Amino acid sequence: MDLIRVKNVEKQYKNGVLALYDFSISISKGDFVFVIGPSGSGKSTFIKMLYREEKPDKGEIIVGGINVAKLKNRKVYKLRKKLGVVFQDYKLLPKLTVYENVAFALEVFALDKKFIHKQVMKVLELVGLTNKVKQYPNQLSGGEQQRVAIARAIVNGPKILICDEPTGNLDPDTSMEIMKVLENINKLGTTIVMATHDRDIVDKMKKRVILIDEGRLVKDYEKGSYYDKAN
Repeated sequence: MDLIRVKNVEKQYKNGVLALYDFSISISKGDFVFVIGPSGSGKSTFIKMLYREEKPDKGEIIVGGINVAKLKNRKVYKLRKKLGVVFQDYKLLPKLTVYENVAFALEVFALDKKFIHKQVMKVLELVGLTNKVKQYPNQLSGGEQQRVAIARAIVNGPKILICDEPTGNLDPDTSMEIMKVLENINKLGTTIVMATHDRDIVDKMKKRVILIDEGRLVKDYEKGSYYDKAN
């Protein structure tokens, strides 16, 4: 079943840059997809469209049954309930503890406190941070901060996890630790779409790889490596 369907999408920015052209792709439930391509290729635009940070000029984007291209601003929350987003720069709230940063994502829905506690502890265990619940972001390493960000992104049980360069600020060993966390989340049924420049990660993980270049889908390999695609 296609959880994400992008059909004939075009996007041109006001400065004249054509970010995506005649772009189509389908992503099934349970997939783990790397999105690669040189800077300015259009991959960031594609990723941002999935969580409705950008809108296409033409075409169709269906994410979890929602037509994202036609989604009104006041209805974006419906999409955001279906997906989690992880960024390169963590975006943690510095004055909140690890526990509070993750719980905050559920508290906005005014849920029962016992339920929130159970969910938060469950995802913190999944990312290996149950011993850090009372610490603040500035007491954590970069890798630990990204784990908190991942926990926050999945605490409401999204069907899809969008990752925009999540290992961009991390050293190779820490990056692979983060990838193991993401792989475990994927094995539990969450579909993952991850934009990355990290060749080693793509080569080691052997997941589906899509290459975007000059706004077009150039290659789509079921189990690929970065080097195959980029050269």
